[in-house]
Amino acid sequence: MRVNQRRSDIEIIAEMLRIGEQGAAKTKIMYNANMSYSQMKKYLQFLLSHGYLHSVRASNLSVTYQATERGLSLLKSIDSFIEILGLNGD
Repeated sequence: MRVNQRRSDIEIIAEMLRIGEQGAAKTKIMYNANMSYSQMKKYLQFLLSHGYLHSVRASNLSVTYQATERGLSLLKSIDSFIEILGLNGD
């Protein structure tokens, strides 16, 4: 059961970390997580500043964002929490 239709900050962070598991550019994160550019910038800054994602320069113009070990640990905790609460859509 879904309490409300809007995603929580935790759900957005988890989605961004999932996308970042394989490494992704800002555009891919924004579209795959279904968020606006301003939302993506806010969450990306949070995840970078807390060490959950780090940037990797793929070329002179290209930067990708990759989940760190700390980020993957957070994602695992979030997924466990969602499962315990039965919020995973089952």
